Amino acid sequence: MSTMTFGRAINAGLRKAMEEDPKVVLMGEDIGKLGGVFRITDGLQKDFGGHRVIDTPLAESAILGTAVGLAYRGYRPVCEIQFDGFIYPAFDQIVCQVAKLHYRTQGKVRMPITIRVPFGGGIGSPEHHSESPEAYFTHTSGLRVISVSNPQDAYTMIQQAIASDDPVLYFEPKRRYHTKGEVDESLDLSLAPSMETARIVTQGTDVTLVTYGPLVPTARDAAVAASDEGISVEVIDLRSLAPIDFAPIEASVRKTGRLVITHEAAQSGGLGAEIAASLTERCFNYLESAPVRVTGFDIPYPPSKLESHHLPDLDRILDGVDRAMGRPNSLSGLEG
Repeated sequence: MSTMTFGRAINAGLRKAMEEDPKVVLMGEDIGKLGGVFRITDGLQKDFGGHRVIDTPLAESAILGTAVGLAYRGYRPVCEIQFDGFIYPAFDQIVCQVAKLHYRTQGKVRMPITIRVPFGGGIGSPEHHSESPEAYFTHTSGLRVISVSNPQDAYTMIQQAIASDDPVLYFEPKRRYHTKGEVDESLDLSLAPSMETARIVTQGTDVTLVTYGPLVPTARDAAVAASDEGISVEVIDLRSLAPIDFAPIEASVRKTGRLVITHEAAQSGGLGAEIAASLTERCFNYLESAPVRVTGFDIPYPPSKLESHHLPDLDRILDGVDRAMGRPNSLSGLEG
């Protein structure tokens, strides 16, 4: 076991994948000599050479277009999108080409492309640098979408994504890059939990709290705070956003009878809506109250001085728990 930051764990996972497969190549803006804006690829060009860690032009559609050609030739490209909001110029390539080619060729062509996307707020940056665009891609058949929340998953799941024959969007919460945790670098990937499985973070009996990526630590803190008031919260980290592993969420809701979903992305059309609808269909007779969503607001990402009001925090998540429990909350006032 080693203690390392979230960012260093991704770096270590990339290094391991490159050591084990010479067909793995990294592509992105300033990822080589600079090591990336967040230094996630630091040292990799020095050790593997410029032909495998490639500094690209500032053109996301060209990065993904080149990756498609490389995948056709048997390579496993890993593309870095420097900031979440920069992914939109590559949207056409990802949705119309990367996601469709395996189906379009009746299985003859595979697209083992991993797209790394630093996402979410909390670092004091403006719009296009703090966005949460994951729902656009979960709506697209042919793409796998995952989001990691801790150093061990960061290390393991980047390797699983690269090894997948399907295209994978790997969303990494940039405000957690410096979070430290234990990482087992000797873990056999065949024995590790699949990147498609959800994880129960804390056990509980009163409320099911579902989240992913940057809000997992906040949700865990909310569970601790709620326990001080006698409320037992079960926290579930989705890990995979497409496909969603509904089985553990369904089992939890059947036990607790209450569901709260939280994410940084806007509420309308977000993952919370899909999860709420699906769990209502699956567990209607077990629900004691309507599912609750605690999300970002339906606005462009605000200036940095206002982002603390925009992002779900401990108080807003606890307020969502109170709503699910029928306790006094921000919507009901003192009447409960």
